[in-house]
Amino acid sequence: MAVKMRLKRMGAKKAPFYRVVVADSRYPRDGRFIEEIGTYNPLTNPIDVNIDEEKAIKWLKNGAQPTDTVKSLLKNSGIMSKFEESKKNA
Repeated sequence: MAVKMRLKRMGAKKAPFYRVVVADSRYPRDGRFIEEIGTYNPLTNPIDVNIDEEKAIKWLKNGAQPTDTVKSLLKNSGIMSKFEESKKNA
């Protein structure tokens, strides 16, 4: 089972709001998911990103592949550097 960390689109037309979810790659974008690990709101200034650090690192250690956008969000919030650091220490 290929697991991905990706965005699930929510919100109204022309007013997107996203949830960062862990899902099987075969499921549709807004379909079934395994776990919700955070939110992302691109319309606020500054952009609002809330990601549960422990859950994100747990899924990365288990082999979940983040999409390009989610990877960027994780880098900007400092979670990817903590994951890389924990990988070196293990």
